[in-house]
Amino acid sequence: MDNRSGRFGHSGLLTDLYELTMAAGYVETHFDARATFELFVRNLPLRRNYLVAAGLEQALDFLEHVCFAADEIAYLRAHPLFQRIGRRFFDYLAGFRFSGDVWAMPEGTVFFPGEPLLRVTAPIADAQIVETCLLATLNFQTMIASKAARVVTAARGHSVIEFGTRRAHGIESGVLAARAAYIGGCQGTSNVMAGRRFGIPIFGTQAHSWIMAHESEEEAFRQFLDIYPHHAVLLVDTYDVHGAVEKIIAMGRRPRAVRLDSGDLAADSIWVRRRLDEAGWRDVEVFASGDLDEDRIAELLANGARIDGFGVGTALATSSDAPALGVIYKLVELERGGAVHNAAKFSEAKVTYPGRKQVFRVTGAGGKSAEDIIALEEEQFPGTEALLLPVMRGGKHILPATDLEEARRRCLSGLQRLPESVADLRAPLVLAGYPVRYSARLEELLGQVRRRVERAARI
Repeated sequence: MDNRSGRFGHSGLLTDLYELTMAAGYVETHFDARATFELFVRNLPLRRNYLVAAGLEQALDFLEHVCFAADEIAYLRAHPLFQRIGRRFFDYLAGFRFSGDVWAMPEGTVFFPGEPLLRVTAPIADAQIVETCLLATLNFQTMIASKAARVVTAARGHSVIEFGTRRAHGIESGVLAARAAYIGGCQGTSNVMAGRRFGIPIFGTQAHSWIMAHESEEEAFRQFLDIYPHHAVLLVDTYDVHGAVEKIIAMGRRPRAVRLDSGDLAADSIWVRRRLDEAGWRDVEVFASGDLDEDRIAELLANGARIDGFGVGTALATSSDAPALGVIYKLVELERGGAVHNAAKFSEAKVTYPGRKQVFRVTGAGGKSAEDIIALEEEQFPGTEALLLPVMRGGKHILPATDLEEARRRCLSGLQRLPESVADLRAPLVLAGYPVRYSARLEELLGQVRRRVERAARI
């Protein structure tokens, strides 16, 4: 696995077959064109009012290193679908290196449907081949970062640790989920590989098996405290919460924290906090885990739970309530033979806008984000913030690798700037959304392309 990006491979076969059939078609028919594709989310999933961009570093790493090995080309050459494809295409694959330009929103940016998250300009066959991996990479991490932002919002300043690797959809997903969750505002992860690869703080306690393996809770606690005198987090719900806490206090051995993983977390945390305070252990934290999500955390805090931090696993690493995003990758411009043609799709309920775009964010009263304008890249809106930045030129990074601390700060700042009606976890139940509009020039261009397509259809 690559130290810098965490990707497990750069094979050109990490794509859908139809990307290769189209690429072969372009090569075979000498369709030489430079194309611009934009990647965006068509609609918000249920219970989401915003999304958080993540996964760009892995996407760029793939673009910079993707290639086809000789045995991979041999595999394609032997496929019945390519029996009529000439040598030119396979020579193209042998020399394939992505050479395009990329603009993108920095990781941690809060964004909305219709807004290009990433824009690729490259030879059309190149841009087609990389579509699948770009979609998969940005879809997954953006989905997890967006879920993490909701969980962190619910925690109201209490720490949130990502605990979900064991429930993730594969071990690579667990590593990248930890990365995305950190961008979304989590304080750290239990995943040790994510800590090493990305510098994310790692946290761990102990399992019920540690307690059960010893003759008594006292022995289990004592042994753990002997080994980790300054870092021990003791699990107190294996048998009886009250009894476990009383045993720890009676030992006079102060742990860093105690963890509740089951039962009535609100009531138990209130009781545990009171007993720890009575013992003079006000600095010993109460940590909670066990099938938590943003709704459960919000409920616990509303009911007066005395919990300092939360470990969130399955719901976070799988984004269980919204496990997929409608991320799409659409052609918006084609340059061929010196002529530029703008492209749009007009099928019912799936209209896309033509032209290379930029997203401009308007800041309103109190520093809050007021609206976004999706416009043509050359347009200017003084006093606004342009969200898309150049990140790759000629197939090479032109910016440093993502600084995860900066991406996390960007996300938390973006969340604070959201109008309350959008940031509030109850907002999806209210008819209030963040305003996003298309510029007049972009609407005009869409009309021009529509009329051109209609004229061509009548011929």
